[in-house]
Amino acid sequence: MTMQTVPDGFMMDSRGRLVPEANVRPSDKLQDDLVRRLHQQGDPVRQFMRDFKTLCFTEVHAFLELVADQYGTRIGGEKGNVTLSSYDGTLRVTVAVGNCISFGPEIQAAKSIIDGLLTRWSEGANANLKAIVLDAFDVGQAGKLQAAKILALRRLEIDDEEWQRAMTAISNSVRLDVTKDYVRLHKRSGAEDKWELVSFDMAKLDR
Repeated sequence: MTMQTVPDGFMMDSRGRLVPEANVRPSDKLQDDLVRRLHQQGDPVRQFMRDFKTLCFTEVHAFLELVADQYGTRIGGEKGNVTLSSYDGTLRVTVAVGNCISFGPEIQAAKSIIDGLLTRWSEGANANLKAIVLDAFDVGQAGKLQAAKILALRRLEIDDEEWQRAMTAISNSVRLDVTKDYVRLHKRSGAEDKWELVSFDMAKLDR
């Protein structure tokens, strides 16, 4: 649907008619301005929530792959639902795990930067660190990059500007393919208390 351009000095009403601003009541102008400002300010909030949702899926999926790879075990529930808890039992994250994480073209930029770093670090570099980095970009038996190992690189504390650029490229490359689509956070005061849903619904948020 093509949006009609509203010329200066006019406002468009709900029926698509152009009305001279001089003929629009001041209260209607104020209402129009308020509604548009609130929608504009809501846009980054919606984007933040989308980004947080993607982060939850990405981090939980990477953790599950890492656990399965290191310990040969699987964490999960029925129908792909996974619930992770804090050690003290007061915080919980539940996600519906879908298919898999893949990487976009930015991953090649990250690998190129890291390859250059490994060359620069070749003299006196920690052999274990090099092994971890090289192993992360090694393809598995299916010929695909191993998401958990690549994402785990972001947790390495390396104070190097090029390394940080590579980590940013990795984060930007993540593509999440999910068939189910929810994230739920719960909290409680103590291990014997009832779980309370952490709401992201504006209607349920305390003012």
